[in-house]
Amino acid sequence: MKEIIKITGMSCASCSAGVEKKIGKMDGVKRCSVNLATERMTVEFNPKITNIDEIKSRIKKLGFGCVETNVKEKEIKILRVKLIVSVIFAIPLLYISMGHMLPFGLSLPLPEIIHLHYNPLNFAVAQIFLTLPITVVGYRFYIVGFRAIWFRSPNMDSLIAMGTSAAVIYSLYSTFQISQGNIEFAEQLYFETAGVIIALVLLGKTLEAVSKGKTGDAIKKLMGLRPKTAVVIKGERETEVPIDEICVGDIILIKPGGRIPVDGTVIEGTTAIDESVLTGESMPVDKNAGDKIFAACINKNGLIKFQAEKVGADTTLAQIIKLVEDAQGSKAPIAKMADIVSGYFVPVVFIIAVVASIGWFIATRDFAFALTIFISVLVIACPCALGLATPIAIMAGTGKGAENGILIKGGEALEAAHKIQIIIFDKTGTITEGKPEVTDIICEMEESRLLQLAASAEKGSEHPLGEAIVKKAENLPLLATTDFIAFTGKGIRCIIDGSEIIAGNIKLMDEQNICIGDFSAESERLAGEGKTPMYIAIDKKIAGIIAVADVVKASSANAIKKLTEMGIEVAMITGDNKLTAEAVAKQAGITKILFEVLPQDKANEIKKLQAEGKKIAMVGDGINDAPALAQADVGIAIGSGTDVAMESADIVLMHSDLNDVPAAIRISKATIRNIKQN
Repeated sequence: MKEIIKITGMSCASCSAGVEKKIGKMDGVKRCSVNLATERMTVEFNPKITNIDEIKSRIKKLGFGCVETNVKEKEIKILRVKLIVSVIFAIPLLYISMGHMLPFGLSLPLPEIIHLHYNPLNFAVAQIFLTLPITVVGYRFYIVGFRAIWFRSPNMDSLIAMGTSAAVIYSLYSTFQISQGNIEFAEQLYFETAGVIIALVLLGKTLEAVSKGKTGDAIKKLMGLRPKTAVVIKGERETEVPIDEICVGDIILIKPGGRIPVDGTVIEGTTAIDESVLTGESMPVDKNAGDKIFAACINKNGLIKFQAEKVGADTTLAQIIKLVEDAQGSKAPIAKMADIVSGYFVPVVFIIAVVASIGWFIATRDFAFALTIFISVLVIACPCALGLATPIAIMAGTGKGAENGILIKGGEALEAAHKIQIIIFDKTGTITEGKPEVTDIICEMEESRLLQLAASAEKGSEHPLGEAIVKKAENLPLLATTDFIAFTGKGIRCIIDGSEIIAGNIKLMDEQNICIGDFSAESERLAGEGKTPMYIAIDKKIAGIIAVADVVKASSANAIKKLTEMGIEVAMITGDNKLTAEAVAKQAGITKILFEVLPQDKANEIKKLQAEGKKIAMVGDGINDAPALAQADVGIAIGSGTDVAMESADIVLMHSDLNDVPAAIRISKATIRNIKQN
């Protein structure tokens, strides 16, 4: 049996590794995998030997929580309250304890009643009352930290628990000595160490929880693409039913503009289907009887009937949702250096403290002094620098990125980016603009006249090729048309100023017995450049060609050149055909091409490269890119792309400028260099 359990309270890689190790050793557990980023544990077990309740009970004994629904919003609210409480008490605590230590005569004033020199006992007691609420709101650090030590898997919480506990215990001892008249101990209070460390770590935990809370947004948005209902034909009746009630074999009616509810095959009618949500390609695909159609795609202009073949979890959209979930859930978080160090640091420091205190006790026979030595070592080792060196560098790196329109979602993405060996770019909307534009007008008459006639004819069309032509002619006056006829998947026919205008593809020209003559060679050249030729005929005679294509962004070639100079291999992946892919790749300066790749196969292609030990970045903008963005070691989304792509990615380029890809990698390299120095 396989179950997924949501775990709360994990703070670092050591936590997830500890849970994985302990649950994995339980009798009956075959396999256990814990993902820190998604806070999910996937566990396979033999239900005859153990059960889910026993597994959850063991997790709780380790100091973590188990939830079956997403309680992230509640957790974030609780953390915010704890953070506010800790800050409210930490600021005056820091003022009282260290205000008098400022250099250059800037000593901050204190009332005589709690002044270090006039009332040392009140000075200590005031700090106790300010430290107590902070340690109360940070109680989880002590529970998790000391349990981690007990189970021999110390983590960052263990350092915090031991260091702050030692600081508080020794400070209480010093307060006792002050009460006995030994006022020199007023200089040996470390309450602010405990209070400020807990406040700072709670700040980090709150920011981390907010970031993790967004993990499921991509899945929610993908699910939102499915229509809620569909019109099913039963006998002579048309009935609107929820899509969950659609069965394999049902006949479904889709009107123009409607979204397809499930996968199936067209049995009646012709239309053009916008499949960009799945393939990323901007050009609609013509569909006739016998052609396959897919859930979440949009029916552009024709009325069709189709037979349902894949419903529920079997649809292509559902498979993409599953791929995003699996990729997010299986991606191993990058081990943070502080956590790796803490695994050795905590036991080593503890051993040093014990050895030092025993040594001094043997030498002096003074138990109080030996205890002072023991706690002093732990206080000195309290992880101020260790805990802050990495987050401060990451804050600086992500801040610098944000200033330049590069949004880096946390330290893991920032750390992973500097290791990238191969960057794979999606074609449509990433390397290219993502929408068709007129690129060439070839004719034997005035170009503006041909464009005016074509745009006037196409103004009644909803096809993206027609829309591109109308947009190109926005500065020209459009002419009145009559007798407009649309040939689905082929083109249009109308009358303008008494002349018959036919605009469409080669199929329509052949059907209308229009010879393209000398334009044949130009047509082949345009197709070889990845452009779509539209033929314009006037009164059954060919008048010219208007070519439409998804043009390459101005920044693409320069960005790819920079990446190549940095020693990073660049590839392009697309669902488009080989001819178009090669034409775009040539313009962008890319030699490695993966063409006619389906959405689920994009993630598989990345998996293959990862299996070779390569570190992969994926750059994309569409819903179809979401599984690949989640699967890659670093997913980079274009800011002008879909919300789902941006949620699935680790880095978002807000300016939609591909030059920001090498810039993001440079920021990563500089930040990691700083972290190592720290």
